[in-house]
Amino acid sequence: MASLNVYSALVVLFFTRAAAMATKENDQIIKDNNCKTKMGMPCVLEAFTSIFKTGTISSKCCGELVGFGKVCHTTLAKRSLENPLFKDLSPARNIAKRIQTWNNCLALIDSPSLSA
Repeated sequence: MASLNVYSALVVLFFTRAAAMATKENDQIIKDNNCKTKMGMPCVLEAFTSIFKTGTISSKCCGELVGFGKVCHTTLAKRSLENPLFKDLSPARNIAKRIQTWNNCLALIDSPSLSA
């Protein structure tokens, strides 16, 4: 029975350490890519709502999101899920919504009607 408790403690320690390493890695990516200054707050809120809630993102904010870059977009969405406030969100749903938002914005930005 004692070995089960030790094993459980080691598993918890492993996952806690892995989560801390992921947080540090994401923070470093955010810093290296200067992600925090690439998008205006109104567009950050639109993108956040589009990914984590139910909402749409305007063509103006899609332009900012695409300019923001996929690395920053992906990393900040992952970083948001590390926040305890979002512990009940489904990572699979988040990934799907994050990809959907990115692809929708790419399609909107690449649309010929916007460049004319």
